[in-house]
Amino acid sequence: MNSNKLEFTNNWFDINAKIIWENFLPQFKPKKVLEIGSYEGASTCFLIKLLSSCLDEFEIHSIDPWQGSKYNGREIDMSLVETRFRKNTSYQINNSKKNVNLVIHKSYSINALSKLIVEKKSGYFDFIYIDGSHMAIDVISDAVLSFELLRIGGIIGFDDYLWKLQGSNNIVTNPKIAIDSFTNIFSNRIKILRGPNHQQYIQKIN
Repeated sequence: MNSNKLEFTNNWFDINAKIIWENFLPQFKPKKVLEIGSYEGASTCFLIKLLSSCLDEFEIHSIDPWQGSKYNGREIDMSLVETRFRKNTSYQINNSKKNVNLVIHKSYSINALSKLIVEKKSGYFDFIYIDGSHMAIDVISDAVLSFELLRIGGIIGFDDYLWKLQGSNNIVTNPKIAIDSFTNIFSNRIKILRGPNHQQYIQKIN
């Protein structure tokens, strides 16, 4: 990959989250961000560029194991995906005039999130984006652990609310049941923010 430019093999982030983040992040100005599921770094690079325009310094934690080889039946070389992530984010940081602290957690999210809690990061993050495993059992654990790490007033975004595993009618292979369960169980502690059908955003109120 040419180290003098960004390289992505898909436009998932542009389609799903970019326009939402462009609208609310400049006003929200999150100084401490956590993303679960970093892939090639499209969301990470966007955060670096956008937050560099409105903050002097900020911290981004990126969690991804970069393991596995299939996505909806397609074979993917995750070692190449990780290489693109590291080159893309290095390029974006090098082109930022602000102080960017990027912390990479090469780990499954349940381990990385638990470790952050043990490290006394409860209530630490302003904005958390959950876009890792799409299996309901993983999404619900990501949501509960992330909520502990989120400060009061902070925001969690869930990607792929209506995503479905190709060829499966089993609801536990999709994120929706986990996101709905989380928002119902935590209903007295959150405010559901408006968003498109493919994403859900909530704010922690207590």
